[in-house]
Amino acid sequence: MAHIILFIFGLAIGSFLNVVSLRYQPRQKLLDLKIINGRSRCPHCSKELRWFELAPILSYIIQKGRCRSCGRRISFQYPLVELLSGLIFVFIPLVFFNDNFQSFNLLFFQSVVWILIFTIFLLLSIIDYYHSIIPDSINLLLAALGVVLIFIHNLYFMLHNSFLGHYALLFGFQENIWINRFFAAAISMIFIAAVIILSRGRGMGWGDFKLVGALGLIYGWPDILMILFLAFVIGAVFVTPLLLKKRKTIKDAVPFGPFLVIASVLVFFLGYQIIDGYFKLFGLY
Repeated sequence: MAHIILFIFGLAIGSFLNVVSLRYQPRQKLLDLKIINGRSRCPHCSKELRWFELAPILSYIIQKGRCRSCGRRISFQYPLVELLSGLIFVFIPLVFFNDNFQSFNLLFFQSVVWILIFTIFLLLSIIDYYHSIIPDSINLLLAALGVVLIFIHNLYFMLHNSFLGHYALLFGFQENIWINRFFAAAISMIFIAAVIILSRGRGMGWGDFKLVGALGLIYGWPDILMILFLAFVIGAVFVTPLLLKKRKTIKDAVPFGPFLVIASVLVFFLGYQIIDGYFKLFGLY
């Protein structure tokens, strides 16, 4: 029952994320109430939507992905973001509780913080995809949540400190969480700053620079190292076909934020499995 309630609540949050991301303008505040409080309308015919047309996922299915008024196709982003948000609210608690949602301890609060982080990841990815910008308010909020995780860990030292398990020790893992997290933030920001300077801003921007700093506070060392590695691999896999088909050139900018987010999600859920498979594949450990 708890899974269903969390999923439905996540769907509603996903619907809100769609509103915020699609109405966002780079020169305006992220949560400008004058903008996000307005009634939802069809982006094609501007017809004001009724309450039953706003039900997450369900309304999209019933209307067969089209506006009831003008019949034009509704963006698949709406149900996709709602579904991803619903899954965030279900699967993140499972990482910490293993199907038990009844314990209101520091593990509970840690899972709440991670749900907030992943929800922001989703919003960040959409905005960066459309506008090639990561708002400072998002990066600041992620950094603040990273500090909250540090305090939670200090209160309950048994919380795992790396998603790479014992492999973290091979990279000079530092058990002092304050040193670990700020070292991770500093190293990742220095690296991204070097990439920005050497590529003259074509590879990525200063929003990515701030984002990796926040990710360093959230994930720590050496997890941030794997995030950066996976982000570049995922980016190469995505961009290479576009270059071969000449849909992009080497000088074209591609939003890097979504790649960092995908890599962060992979490390959270599969970090140990990925590095374990890598070491076993090459017989390194």
